[in-house]
Amino acid sequence: HTELLVHARSTVQVRAPDLPILGLSTPWERVADRAMLGDGRLDISVLEFVSASRHTKLVSDARDYAWPSFPADRPILEGAFDLTQRIFADFAFDSAATDISTPVSHVLKERRGVCQDFAHLAITCLRGLGLPARYVSGYLVTRPAPGTEKLQGADASHAWISVWAPEVGWVDLDPTNGIMPSDEHITVAWGRDYDDVSPISGVLLGGRRQQMAVAVDVTRVG
Repeated sequence: HTELLVHARSTVQVRAPDLPILGLSTPWERVADRAMLGDGRLDISVLEFVSASRHTKLVSDARDYAWPSFPADRPILEGAFDLTQRIFADFAFDSAATDISTPVSHVLKERRGVCQDFAHLAITCLRGLGLPARYVSGYLVTRPAPGTEKLQGADASHAWISVWAPEVGWVDLDPTNGIMPSDEHITVAWGRDYDDVSPISGVLLGGRRQQMAVAVDVTRVG
C-alpha cells in the first residue's frame, strides 16, 4: 500500500458549560492534601490523574513555573485559570517548534510549541503541586477573518486540560488560548496525556519516509 486514508464524520450536540465562580472553589492546598493522601472520598477516576505519565514527567522547573499562580489559600480554580493565562501570555504558538516526542522541559526552555505541548505543560505544573489534572482532546471551531471565506479543512484538532475541584468536578481550561472552553470546543476524549487519547494507533512496518496530513471541518447544522 502507498496510502492510508481515514475518514470520520460525526454529528454532535454541544452545550456551553455552566462556568463556576472561580473564587468560591476550595483552596488548592486542601485539594492537594486529599489527592496526595489517597483520601477515601476521592474516586479512582480522580486519583489516576495525580501521578506523572510519559508526557507529563514531573520536573522541578514546571513546579517552579506554577508557584506564582498558587499562593497560600488561593482557590484552586482561580489559581489554575491564572496558570492557563500565564502560559498563553508567556509561550508562542509555533507548529514547527515541537513534535509529540518533545519533553515539557524543552517547551519550558524554548517558550514555544503547540496545543498539546501547552496542555502537557499545564498538567505537569498542576500535578507537580499534587493537583488532579487531565488531558482533553477534541476539536475547535475556527472563525475566518472578516470578509474572507472559511477554507475547507481549516478547523483544527485541539488539546486542552481539565482540573478537578471538589464542588463542581472537572473544569476545562484552554492554555493555548487563555480561556475557559465554550460551545466551540468539542470534546472527543480525555486521559492522562496524549498517549491515552491518540485518535489512531497501531504498528507500521517499513523503512521509507512517511508523511501525514490532517484536515478538519466543523460545521454548525440546524
